[in-house]
Amino acid sequence: MTDSNSPPGSPKDSMSLPKRHKFWETQPVGQFKDVGDTSLPEGPIEQPTPLSEVKQEPYNLPSQYEWTTCDMDSEETCNEVYNLLQNNYVEDDENMFRFNYSKEFLSWALRPPGYYKSWHIGVRAKTSKKLVAFITGVPARIRVRDEVVKMAEINFLCVHKKLRSKRLAPVMIKEVTRRVHLENIWQAAYTAGVVLPTPITTCQYWHRSLNPKKLIDVGFSRLGPRMTMSRTIKLYKLPDQPVTPGFRKMELRDVPAVTRLLRQYLSQFVVSPDFDENDVEHWLLPTEGVVDSYLVESPRTHDITDFCSFYTLPSSILGNQNYSILKAAYSYYNVSTKTPLLQLMNDALIVAKKKDFDVFNALDVMHNESFLKELKFGPGDGQLHYYLYNYRIQNELRASELGLVLL
Repeated sequence: MTDSNSPPGSPKDSMSLPKRHKFWETQPVGQFKDVGDTSLPEGPIEQPTPLSEVKQEPYNLPSQYEWTTCDMDSEETCNEVYNLLQNNYVEDDENMFRFNYSKEFLSWALRPPGYYKSWHIGVRAKTSKKLVAFITGVPARIRVRDEVVKMAEINFLCVHKKLRSKRLAPVMIKEVTRRVHLENIWQAAYTAGVVLPTPITTCQYWHRSLNPKKLIDVGFSRLGPRMTMSRTIKLYKLPDQPVTPGFRKMELRDVPAVTRLLRQYLSQFVVSPDFDENDVEHWLLPTEGVVDSYLVESPRTHDITDFCSFYTLPSSILGNQNYSILKAAYSYYNVSTKTPLLQLMNDALIVAKKKDFDVFNALDVMHNESFLKELKFGPGDGQLHYYLYNYRIQNELRASELGLVLL
């Protein structure tokens, strides 16, 4: 499916073919036919049903498969999930790169405060007991305008390559939805590289070379016209040390200050997470090889004035003789109050380079657009569409109105 290449803003025309989204047309999501209909109110599309009326038993799978709940505390299960994703998860259109989430990353992403084990759902082949599909949800509080809504963030939907024709994905989505409903949660957020009914916004990935020679060698980027390798290396060269006085790694004692900074900043966006201190400690306190966070502590007043963070998501490089892993940093949450965002993000690039990342990726969400070109990011060919389940937003948002980054 290469829907992700359709021009932004044109899903309505290209998607109005009948039978286009047989499954999604049955779900409480914004439908393409309703785009621009201002008589439809914002908020839940369907009201909650009494918990006693939620289906109590799992949906039926094809007879040779069975449901399993994946215990992410178990080393063995974590390995199985890691291997399934490593070999079958998201690839680029040219099949040169595939996401390679580490076990530590999965453990972090799937066990936030208040998580439900029952939302980590696997499918096994009955005879071999091999894990062949996976989908997850984690609980979150997401603010939409003035409403804070309890939601599930749905992620890691992955079906083994050999089973792609079996229509397992819709059953898995229905099953995770059922289990979310059992916890009295009726809304969800998710992203996809393809156009489904109906994105609340569409974002663009931008890439900043940190190790241009390797990126060119593996086909991630190309040498520009009339550019030599040595000129390219010079173009992307960064200072050895961050330039902002008081720039340092975030520590546990900083959680209250970072939470205040982040809540204040995120309040200006139409859709953003409603983080408390427990969330900030989980999602933003540095974890080696998973998430990095830095802040600026004023040398004079010792106030925490600025904050930046990025998470680690390598990709496997498919079919290259010399390299097997592309080490990528992804911009996460950044807040600038005293240090210009451009300077803060340049410092983030400097520390990412020192930590041996090959590339620094960022979406054009929040205020990111203000630094992308200036800091020599180039637009990628990937778009990321954001969706809400059972929650209508009247008009599609601009990427800069979104304050939410999903892993």
